[in-house]
Parts: sequence; C-alpha cells; structure tokens
Amino acid sequence: MLYHDREWGTPVHDDRKLFEMLILEGAQAGLSWITILRKRENYMKAFDNFDANRIAGYDKRKVKQLLTDEGIVRNRMKIEATIGNAKAFLEVQKEFGSFDTYIWRFVKGRPRLNRWRSLKEIPPTTPESEAMSKELKLRGFRFVGPTICYSFMQACGLVNDHLTTCFRFKNK
Repeated sequence: MLYHDREWGTPVHDDRKLFEMLILEGAQAGLSWITILRKRENYMKAFDNFDANRIAGYDKRKVKQLLTDEGIVRNRMKIEATIGNAKAFLEVQKEFGSFDTYIWRFVKGRPRLNRWRSLKEIPPTTPESEAMSKELKLRGFRFVGPTICYSFMQACGLVNDHLTTCFRFKNK
C-alpha cells in the first residue's frame, strides 16, 4: 500500500500535515483506517485542505453542509470536534510557536525507534501517548484518546513502529 510505503512512520514537522493527521486519526475512531484513507481526498476538500484558520471559523451552516457530505464520515460529534480542535490547535501554535514544537516534546524531539518483530508486539498505547492524550484533552482537543494519539504518533513518525523485517525499518 502506497500510504505505508511512502508516508506512514515518516517524521512530520509541517503543522498543516500534523493537523491533518490528528483530524484523520480522530475521524477513524470506531472505524477502520482504510475507510478514512479512502475518504482522505474528500476530507481535504470538505475541510479546506486542513487549514486550521478556516476550519476554526466554521459556523452552524457549515456543520449542516458537512453533515450532508457523503465523502466524509457524517458524524456531528466528529465534525464539531474538528472545528474545536482547529481552535485548540491555533492556541497551541500561538503558545509554542508551532504545533510541531509542542507535539514533538512528547518524544523529546526525536523519533522513538522500536524493534518489533511481529504485529502482536505493538502496544495500543504507551506512556507517551497517554501523556499526550491527557494534555491535549486539557487544552480542549477531542477524539484524542491514548490509542488515537499512539496511532497519530505512528503515522507522523514520532515513533517508528515498522517491523524489523519491513524495508521501511531503519536501525539507527
């Protein structure tokens, strides 16, 4: 799959991309990742290419429009959480200078390299994802439980959970 081969686990430092992945991971709650991947382009269109400034300004009319968009997950709580998360994201940027600076603190600025040999070894959460979840929630983010945060960390390369047998695993 191209997503795995080119993107998953690659360290991300671009705020827009980090916001995109945080929103997509939250949208996945209760669903399969492949469902969200198939809707990714639709999410980009529906949510103004994940422009947090624009999303933070969405009103009830925009929510109503999004609830009719068959290209995304039409769940009011997830849509409203995306808007609230955009506002919280902008506050974090203001406080830390960038979301990148803020989020990478949870791994001390460097990707954590795991050495898993089988998928069974990969945990659903870690102390870092639990700390991230707790702090994000305190800052007003929603759909950011410890499992979602760990998936986000994996997707954005804060942790390298490629199996040791995977061509993407780098033993550094």
